[in-house]
Amino acid sequence: MSLLVQLALMLCMAAPALPESGPIEKIKARGHLLWGSDAEGGAPYVFPDPKDPSRLIGFEVDLAEAIARELGVTARQSQNAWDSLIPALERGDFDMVINGIEITPQRQEKALFSLPYYIYSEQLVVRKDNKDINSIEDLRGKKVGTLSGTVAQEILTKKEGIDIRIYPGQVQPYEDLAIGRIDAVLLDLAIAAYYGETNPKVKYTGQPVGEGHYGIAVRKEDKDLKEAIDKVIARLSSTGELRKIYEKWDLWDNNQERLAEKVKAAEGYVGIDESKKAPLYTFLPLLAKGAGITILISSVSMLFAIILGLVLTIARLYGTALLSRLATAYIEIYRGTPLLIQLYILYYGLPNIGISLSPIIAAFLGLGMNYAAYEAELYRAGICAVPKGQMEAALSLGMSKALAVRRIILPQALRIALPGVTNDFIALFKDSSLVSIIAMVELTKTYSILAASTLRFFEFGLVVALLYLLMSYPLSLLARRLEKRLKGERK
Repeated sequence: MSLLVQLALMLCMAAPALPESGPIEKIKARGHLLWGSDAEGGAPYVFPDPKDPSRLIGFEVDLAEAIARELGVTARQSQNAWDSLIPALERGDFDMVINGIEITPQRQEKALFSLPYYIYSEQLVVRKDNKDINSIEDLRGKKVGTLSGTVAQEILTKKEGIDIRIYPGQVQPYEDLAIGRIDAVLLDLAIAAYYGETNPKVKYTGQPVGEGHYGIAVRKEDKDLKEAIDKVIARLSSTGELRKIYEKWDLWDNNQERLAEKVKAAEGYVGIDESKKAPLYTFLPLLAKGAGITILISSVSMLFAIILGLVLTIARLYGTALLSRLATAYIEIYRGTPLLIQLYILYYGLPNIGISLSPIIAAFLGLGMNYAAYEAELYRAGICAVPKGQMEAALSLGMSKALAVRRIILPQALRIALPGVTNDFIALFKDSSLVSIIAMVELTKTYSILAASTLRFFEFGLVVALLYLLMSYPLSLLARRLEKRLKGERK
């Protein structure tokens, strides 16, 4: 047996090492090409088919399927948030990214880009009755919607005096524009053509600006895959299949004609000049502004939650049978449904019935009404923890029930509930990040914008985490001090 083992070891050592398979071999062995995108981003890129939501459609879906077919495999989409597609690609979550990824120096540092497959430009859209805004130069002092990490956002950021509203998707800014929440929207012409041009309440204004290129991103080490994709794009362009895809989605124009000629001539594309990374401290004012908005939203929302929670508790414990049932129903509904959905209903749902709230008011109400349900339960637990004899003694001394609750029961109950309230306040600081879905740019959204545009997720992540710690830790100290004062102790 020992002789056989030694012989096997000798054969293994003598056998030549098998070459490591490349990305194309792995894809073919797997049988499908995995491409990353964000289906929530919407038309005309990649989105659920309205007739069959289980199926994705869009011009980039057609492009991915054409590339996979040329490679001899099938295409399979992998869902990922748009602004973190490149980091997910680096982790190896998929083989490539196709999702309107603009070729920029920051992204070229993190990934390889194919030959461009589409020339984009930015189109300004305003309401139909607007006559004041005719170009980007007229946006000073105006509220303008766009998406995070896009060239459109970079263009707006370079102009002074513009109130930039960042949205999570490309549908919402045009909806807000139509109902008057914002004054204009600047996004890629392909997006504007699908959502803006078809909306009777809005119109194009000015000429498209900021021309650039969409490219397919692959990992830095997957050069063979990039070269194979380049050949496929050139072949699709030369055979006219790429044009057919764009004409199907009403995206073919003179720019795409010009790009096709470049690809045929193997000119590739002209990249943007490389720029040095800006020092981290240059971004601190933006992060500080985001932190300030987070503090404002959290403080006002918590104050509202504390007051409303107290009203709910008193109504539930000491109100009439009807008030008690209503308060209980409120608490159960708000605790039993996600805060995210509540914010969506407040900001995007209420306009359907004629009620339009500003982002800041929607943030105050959404967070405050949600946390009021939790505060009410903390107060109820505190009141129930006060011995019943306290109330009986107060009533025997001639106090009214209301006076006894105010002077005897509530002070003791609040002292018991205080640690839980403080914990909720700290949690509210973090939950305030959810208001980014209603165009509020607080600290987490500021981080998302900066990280998506610079791809410095780790550095900015550490800074933002430190800022949250600096904001929440004093609350713990304040809670301890208040507990001591309520107990009648001195420092």
